[in-house]
Amino acid sequence: MIKAVFFDIDGTLLSHKTKGVPASCKKALHLLKEKGIYTFIATGRHISEMRDLPIDDLEFEGFITLNGQYCYNNEKLIYDLPIVKEDIINVIEAIDKEPFPCIFVESKLMYINFHNEAVQIVQDAISTPLPDINDLHRGYDHSIYQVIPYGVDKSKEDNILCLMPHCKQTRWHPLAIDIISKYGGKQNGIQHILDYYHIKKEETMAFGDGMNDIDMFEFCEIGVAMGNASDEVKSKADYVTSDIDDDGIYNALKHFHIL
Repeated sequence: MIKAVFFDIDGTLLSHKTKGVPASCKKALHLLKEKGIYTFIATGRHISEMRDLPIDDLEFEGFITLNGQYCYNNEKLIYDLPIVKEDIINVIEAIDKEPFPCIFVESKLMYINFHNEAVQIVQDAISTPLPDINDLHRGYDHSIYQVIPYGVDKSKEDNILCLMPHCKQTRWHPLAIDIISKYGGKQNGIQHILDYYHIKKEETMAFGDGMNDIDMFEFCEIGVAMGNASDEVKSKADYVTSDIDDDGIYNALKHFHIL
């Protein structure tokens, strides 16, 4: 019996075609709540970004943010995992020598050193305003949970990761990657949420459409890829539902007789 369902946001709950959450998805979330099934967000996004998205009217039991690095509910912080300080110092020094746009993500703030065309393209693609500009040297004195370089090719990506040996990356856009602790990931955040709520892994289901959703597909009992996901993501799921704009979440929950 499924007791907890985890949802990615972009391309899963939130359609960037309509700039909103499908009515069928809202209905599904309401029905899950009526049945006593816990629902959780599991996203790479930051809390400050979510406030700007049209998901404020949706109710969730808790939130796994920053790809599992910062997890909380309405009462408290449940778990967090910042990046090792040595790695942050290394990437700051590299940017000082050869600047490229990069977001640093703290618990309450996220900011970038400068904007360029790559940043604009990526932010437009995820229906999000340009991030605030701030000094990355804050990373010397503040915990950083995620680093997001923009406009980096594979060679540059490899160079950055060499400077951050305690980290791993996920590419979520041709022009952007997420870098987090190598011990992190959505599956890690999910495990801490399950421990907190005393839910078994066998009682879980996850919905997503991106590369950073694969680890939670592999972790949860049922992993569902949206019809708008890439073929690689679909290949890692237990089930492929219809497109987000074609009632994908509702249809999958009906398929598994959860609704």
